[in-house]
Amino acid sequence: MVFSSIEFIYYFLPIVLVLYYLSPNRYRNLSLFIASLAFYFIGEPKYTLLLLVSTLVDFYHSKMIVKHRGSKKAKRALIQSIAINLSFLGFFKYADFIIGIVNGLFGLKLAYLNLSLPIGISFFTFQTMSYTIDVYRQDAPVQKSIISLGTYVTMFPQLIAGPIVRYNTLATQLIHRDHTYNKFSRGIYRFLIGLMKKILIANVIGEAIGIIASGPQDAVVNHWLTAVGFALQIYFDFSGYSDMAIGLGLFFGFEFMENFNYPYIAKSISDFWRRWHISLGQWFRDYVYIPLGGNKVSNLKWIRNIILVWLLTGLWHGAHWNYVLWGGLFAILLVLEKAFILKWLKKVPHFFQHLYVILLILLSFIVFRYEDFPAMIEEFRALLGFKDIPLYSPSTLYYLSTYGRLYLIAIVAATPVGKKLYHRLSKSTFKPLLEGGAYMGLLIALFIMTGYLVDASFNPFLYFRF
Repeated sequence: MVFSSIEFIYYFLPIVLVLYYLSPNRYRNLSLFIASLAFYFIGEPKYTLLLLVSTLVDFYHSKMIVKHRGSKKAKRALIQSIAINLSFLGFFKYADFIIGIVNGLFGLKLAYLNLSLPIGISFFTFQTMSYTIDVYRQDAPVQKSIISLGTYVTMFPQLIAGPIVRYNTLATQLIHRDHTYNKFSRGIYRFLIGLMKKILIANVIGEAIGIIASGPQDAVVNHWLTAVGFALQIYFDFSGYSDMAIGLGLFFGFEFMENFNYPYIAKSISDFWRRWHISLGQWFRDYVYIPLGGNKVSNLKWIRNIILVWLLTGLWHGAHWNYVLWGGLFAILLVLEKAFILKWLKKVPHFFQHLYVILLILLSFIVFRYEDFPAMIEEFRALLGFKDIPLYSPSTLYYLSTYGRLYLIAIVAATPVGKKLYHRLSKSTFKPLLEGGAYMGLLIALFIMTGYLVDASFNPFLYFRF
């Protein structure tokens, strides 16, 4: 069950909200915990037990850490907790990848397990690990209630595709949080914004990409249209989901961190990754990069740290060599930026800084998209004009006339232009009219989107596979 579905919007969510707000304050965590388990069970019944086991593992080990604080037993409990969590992730996500490597290296024919991937395992594993690590570091108090910890781990608004919410940011909110009209109103606004991103932009562009890619007449520009389209689709898909998750969190009184900050206006690759999937970047920074020494080490060790973090980031996204390559390429780019590229970028106009980022990101998404290396190479050849196809064809002109306005709207929407205009007008005498018009527009959009959901068969979330 996805957030952008009739079942979720008109059935599951209203029922959960009614039951939640009818519950006394002391039972609201329990109410949300049960609702979250039901949400996961509907989408992934056979792995719901795994989610509960993961919660129990960290609940037990965190208590052992506190009980034996300062001793080797505390450290052993932390290591055991991390090892168990990573073994779950490794078994379900990377078993076949490792079997393939072993078969290739030693000429064996070990059978693949062909396990289905538990939805959101990469996200909730990182969350549960952050809990025990934070307790060990004394950055967060131990949670004495298994229900409250279960609520944190299983919370359906951000369970299956983030943002990755660290325990120390929610520890206080799990004990006490405000439920106000203003917060609920903000939640509605944010949820509908995310829903619009997903249904009216990401889904429509996704369908356009499919049509362009399978068109009868091949051309270089067609491949660039699909490359730009995929970059827009994945941004609006994932940032839309994050917006919906943040909005849903507000419904239940929780404040989640922002996960995107207009990454396509970045002026360097370093800046891009401070703006894209912020919660993942901060997780790797605080739990891998800084413990390794960060940038307060020798240059060689710093390069090692960057490479290790980015290879792990690539593997986090998927158990295929293209993700390893994708992470390795960004590691090289980030090292080169610090070495000399950033100095050069500061001397050129902003237009060229943005162009540099956009071109590299578009090309990197080719590596990200294609698990099949021959297909990836063919796509690069087509994009760069090394394939025996024309620059454009009659179908190119048709695609530009049909989807040009959609692409233009998406490009503008991926910048803070609309947000800045809204804030400027909200400070004027038009504020009451603007706010009323905004909510009216969102409600109209909800009816339009409902029509899309009733008729549409194309409604995937790209990050569910991670």
